[in-house]
Amino acid sequence: MSYGTQWRRVSPKYVAVEIAASIIAGVVLAAVSVFFILVVRAWFGWWMLGASIAIMIVLLIVAPRRARAIGYQLRDDDLLFRRGIMFLRIVAVPYGRMQLIDINRGPLGRALGLSDLKFVTAAATSGVAIPGLPEAEADALRDQLIGLAEARRTGL
Repeated sequence: MSYGTQWRRVSPKYVAVEIAASIIAGVVLAAVSVFFILVVRAWFGWWMLGASIAIMIVLLIVAPRRARAIGYQLRDDDLLFRRGIMFLRIVAVPYGRMQLIDINRGPLGRALGLSDLKFVTAAATSGVAIPGLPEAEADALRDQLIGLAEARRTGL
């Protein structure tokens, strides 16, 4: 049994992706606020602008911790995935239930050499995706998981 294994973390470069997402969210909220200030001439637009700046600052502060909270473990019978700071989510995906393992590379992730590994299972609510893996590690992990999934399915 390998229950005592350490959590594997995503790449430290993934923090840049989280920070970029936080900045984009803040800019979009600020743009909506400026629209209300300039076009609609609504008094609450200034409140919205202040709130959007505060939200962006909080997201920027929390982004590195949120990226470091993502991890996974390969155990004997399943893959264990965790994510979250306040609301911790831990999901165990049995190898035999994995139907599809997909690698996604967005523009910023590609520029940083990162990939997202997504799992499709029979359960519609599993929704497991490991973001921020280095490309070579994502490819190797996908191949390893496909082998484990095939071995478990043939043993059923």
